[in-house]
Amino acid sequence: MDRNELKKKWLAEEKAAVMLGWEFSHIDGRFMTADDDLPWDYREIVISHLDSGKRLLDMETGGGEFLRSLGHPYDMTAATEAYPPNVKLCRKELLPLGIDFREASSGGALPYLDSSFDIVINRHGSYDVSEVRRVLKDGGIFVTQQVGCENDRELSELLCENFVPAFEGFRLERELGRFKAAGFEITDSGECFKPIEFYDVGALVWFARVIEWEFPGFSVERDFSRLCTAQDILDREGKISGHIHRFMITARK
Repeated sequence: MDRNELKKKWLAEEKAAVMLGWEFSHIDGRFMTADDDLPWDYREIVISHLDSGKRLLDMETGGGEFLRSLGHPYDMTAATEAYPPNVKLCRKELLPLGIDFREASSGGALPYLDSSFDIVINRHGSYDVSEVRRVLKDGGIFVTQQVGCENDRELSELLCENFVPAFEGFRLERELGRFKAAGFEITDSGECFKPIEFYDVGALVWFARVIEWEFPGFSVERDFSRLCTAQDILDREGKISGHIHRFMITARK
């Protein structure tokens, strides 16, 4: 396929780059990530701290898919979300269930009273350590799995000229220090790097537009020559490779 035809395909992927909740079904079979092969199981960690009498908050819940999968009593469950399409989805899906959903950016003030929750969870969302501590009851647990600053760096540098990470320094060691300084006891932690691979450039275009904070300013028109380089790599190697960066913290107030 010539470059003009490829460009048309890539522009179509760019246009299609809208995601509700947190799922990547649009590019199923066109990429691989080891996000399900981490040294820990976030879901199992969360469940190990839950029982029906505990009040739970899920920060940056996406569309609430993971939260609902936990099967926790809805009247003991709360959630926040800031991304407008997901806020709309949560209002439609979570509020009718009796879940205390509120629109809020988890990186700032949380719209709940002091000592409201026995457990707060956060998967790949921002957080303010002092706010997490404020809304937790004494002895309460915070469980988070985070995307570290090295995530997808090879891919970002491939597509974006003069790439500068948005969250430089965001890694386990630094965050452990912040939690300890805030008075938390660290009960578990871990960090890892795993592969991510793309098997067509269009899938990478879609991904880069959806995960826009990792690919600042990226567009097919602006970065067409870089996409052509990516196509050359794909033609030569059969894939475009990078690494994901994850870390996990469980901390007690």
